[in-house]
Amino acid sequence: MDKNIYLAQFYGKSQNYTQIPREWFSKYGVKRGLRNEDHTGVLVGLTRIADVVGYQRDAEGHKVDCEGVLYYRGIDVRELVKKESYTGYLYEEACFLLLFGYLPTQDELNSFCKVLQDGYDLPDDFLEMNMLRQPGKNLMNKLQNCLLALYNYDPDPDNIDVYQTLRKGLNIMSKIPSIAVYAYMSKVHYFNRKSLVIHYPRKDYSTAENILSMMRLDGKFTEKESQLLDLLLFLHADHGGGTNSTFTNVVVSSTNTDIYSSMASSIGALKGPRHGGANVKVSIMMENIIDAIGLKATDAQMKDIILKILHKKFKNSAGLVYGFGHAVYTLSDPRAEIMRKYCGPVAKEKGVEDIFDFYNRFERVASKTLSEEKGANMCSNVDYYSGFAYNMMDIPRDMYTPLFVVSRLVGWLAHNLEHKLYDNRIVRPAAKYVGDLMDFIPMEDR
Repeated sequence: MDKNIYLAQFYGKSQNYTQIPREWFSKYGVKRGLRNEDHTGVLVGLTRIADVVGYQRDAEGHKVDCEGVLYYRGIDVRELVKKESYTGYLYEEACFLLLFGYLPTQDELNSFCKVLQDGYDLPDDFLEMNMLRQPGKNLMNKLQNCLLALYNYDPDPDNIDVYQTLRKGLNIMSKIPSIAVYAYMSKVHYFNRKSLVIHYPRKDYSTAENILSMMRLDGKFTEKESQLLDLLLFLHADHGGGTNSTFTNVVVSSTNTDIYSSMASSIGALKGPRHGGANVKVSIMMENIIDAIGLKATDAQMKDIILKILHKKFKNSAGLVYGFGHAVYTLSDPRAEIMRKYCGPVAKEKGVEDIFDFYNRFERVASKTLSEEKGANMCSNVDYYSGFAYNMMDIPRDMYTPLFVVSRLVGWLAHNLEHKLYDNRIVRPAAKYVGDLMDFIPMEDR
């Protein structure tokens, strides 16, 4: 069918049968996007894994903005990064905490890391058959493809017993860093005609160290770089049961499908720019802004360009200042606060302190301007600094969201297991039919 004819039919005659007026949602008490009138999320479950706090309730039940806090199993993440001596395995320690509910002893952490390290290697023909011979244009789609391919290497892939789900989940967590890096290397080799460089993972390296080692042509990285990437993985490990990709995982796994399918569905959810893909949007936006007004821009120039973005007069047509605002956080996103603190030393090491200073100043001006324009507190979120951090480590934009997958897999797994253990019902909400009842008309009478 011709596109113009199709559109004319859809927006003309078809509107009589397909249109759902916006006011009907309120009329029938439907929460659009599973959001309440005050923009808080509709409760869809119970969890003891993580909590995201961005507001409180006063005596009358009204929403009151507050400084943001992220808890992993009831522990403020800011406390977890206050260690006097850095072990290099902060992400792995968080994985243990999220999965098992308590902080590990050194021996327990060592044993847990060994389980992950023993699973680093991919099946013998996996790299050649699933990536080198079939490179993907989009890395997130390729991650889904490779995750589903792992199903074929599992002798008992449909076993959804809780222990088997944990075992399979840990195996996926072990392999996904290599899969993400190799998917990137295969893509740039095939589509960009660059030299193919494959480094195998080292079992004496942490997840963060292996990613940097496999991404670099010479396999080298500094201690500050590995600490920063470890921190990024740690901060993205989980964000409660209400995030789109985590909820997707629970919904899909509640049908009793295999873990490979449920994890692949979460990657599909995370791919979207309204979720995991936002860090790329921030990076592109900030690059465009710096090109337009320079690193020495005044606060007034920054405010002017922010207003231009809001009014769709600068580059992106969405009217959004990416990296600001959050579904839960209001006054501050603790992940952004931590990232700001730990980006500083690496910026100094890399000689990009001027860019880091611009980010700091722009954050202050943007938060103030957006709060005034929107009539609500608008803080920076973790996406604002994560792209900058990845860029300092020479990690290409194509890898930003796949690295989100690497870190968030443990959160998906933890909520998957929790649902199996304590809910274990298929997620099946309802939708009200608001269409008309019509009589069937034979073809010759239409």
